Amino acid sequence: MFTVFIVVIAIIAVLLVLIVLVQNSKGGGLAGEFGGSGASQMFGVKRTTDLLEQITWGLAGAMAILALVSHLFIGEPQAAGGINSVNVEKANQRSLPSAPAPTTPAPATTPAPAQQPAQK
Repeated sequence: MFTVFIVVIAIIAVLLVLIVLVQNSKGGGLAGEFGGSGASQMFGVKRTTDLLEQITWGLAGAMAILALVSHLFIGEPQAAGGINSVNVEKANQRSLPSAPAPTTPAPATTPAPAQQPAQK
C-alpha cells in the first residue's frame, strides 16, 4: 500500500510541475508559447489563470495530505528484534576471548655475584 502512495505522489508531482510551467507569470512562462491571449481559451474558460491556480493549490494540498497519510502505512520498526542482519547474528554467536587471569609478578631477584676462582 505504501508503494501505491509513492506512485500517486510522484504522478501528482509531475502534474504539479507541468501546471506551474503552463501558468502565465510576469515573464510569460510557457503560456506565452501557446499564443499569449490564446492560452486563456485553451481550457474553454475565460479565466484560465484562476483555474490553473486552483489546480496548483489542489495538487499541492493533495501531495501534502498523501505524504502525511503515507506515514501510517510505513510500518512499525521491530522493537524486540532490533536489527536483523547476518553480521549481527554472527557477532552475537561469537564469544569474546577471555582476558588472561591476572598473575602476581614474580619477586625481583638480583643476580648472584660471579664467583672468582679460589687462588692458592
